[in-house]
Amino acid sequence: MAEVLPQDAGASEVRRLRAELFALRQVPREEARALSAAFYTSREYLDFERQALFRTQWICIGHVGAIPTAGDYFTTELVGEQLLIVRDSSTVRVLSNVCRHRGSPVAQGAGHAPRFVCSYHGWTYALDGRLLAAPLIQDGKHFSKASCRLPQFASEIWQGYIFVNLDGSAGPLAPTLSPAIPFIKNYHPADQHFLFEAQEVWQTNWKCLVENFMEGYHLSPLHSKTLHPVTPTKLCEKLPDGDSFTGYRANFHPECPERGPYHADLTPQERRSDVFYCVYPSFVVGFCPHFTLYMCIRPLTADSVGIRWGVTGIADDPGSPVVESYVRFCKEFCAEDRMQLERLQCGLNSLSYVPGPLGPDHVEGTVWDIIQYMARRLGQADSAPPGASIDLRD
Repeated sequence: MAEVLPQDAGASEVRRLRAELFALRQVPREEARALSAAFYTSREYLDFERQALFRTQWICIGHVGAIPTAGDYFTTELVGEQLLIVRDSSTVRVLSNVCRHRGSPVAQGAGHAPRFVCSYHGWTYALDGRLLAAPLIQDGKHFSKASCRLPQFASEIWQGYIFVNLDGSAGPLAPTLSPAIPFIKNYHPADQHFLFEAQEVWQTNWKCLVENFMEGYHLSPLHSKTLHPVTPTKLCEKLPDGDSFTGYRANFHPECPERGPYHADLTPQERRSDVFYCVYPSFVVGFCPHFTLYMCIRPLTADSVGIRWGVTGIADDPGSPVVESYVRFCKEFCAEDRMQLERLQCGLNSLSYVPGPLGPDHVEGTVWDIIQYMARRLGQADSAPPGASIDLRD
């Protein structure tokens, strides 16, 4: 039987890790190092992240292309919240996917519906969340059908991607990402066609996947036959970062041909490079000349992550050979990443692991940016007495 830690032991570990983050804020870039293993393996620390990050920050949950017409919907889960993402006649809404009667989900999977009917007792809701029918339930002092509706969460669409803020406390997202616009505007991501989407679960910590997507250090060693011939490690360069994002450019090998079709606005440099961004904490996206690859990342457990990933592009036919070829290519290098990250998770459980130094800016500067974001959001001096509650509002 696994050992059960006392409650104060878990709180103590979270305080220790927050103190480590606080200390990392003072570390100069030339002394940058990776995070210690417990950040990726501790169940208690993940529980803290779920509350302090994933309930308070803007989290990407999908692309508007998945719900192009009124009545289209898909469902997802985010740190315990069951979400229903639906397009009605005027907008995209993120609703609670929990019936107001006794808590059963009102929709499953994805599809198209004129209204949502709970399969348990038949309560029926409009696309905007209004209760339309509650069989056998009469209005009275204790209940009003007209005032009953599915709760709606704060949401925002940025460049075609749907973000949700569960607790409603985050400020507007778009202004915080405006410094990145000059580097992505010529790709016209909001105008691209929705071509492919899939969902997967990998056996690794969510931060391992975010960091992996956002660094070019591994492109040549791990992807020697897939990505290295196109975007070798040595040609990567870091882009300016901001409080809410970090990014880098992966330039093409001189012998790699241009990849199209691409938008006519792309500059000569943009036609021969890919641009990768992380919108903190967990949305990663790669703008390539002909396609865009995105990953909506959410934590499941300390050593498992849920991924909704997809492809948009200039091409408009999902079944065309050029689209099918690119999706196969993505699946190939993602399989390489998955194999490595699941191995990495095993290594992080070793008591002998000691964090090593990070590489220079052009290959791992983005990883240091991610760590510094965590330090700003979650770092706290270890001044709380043993047994004290952990304040998630910092």
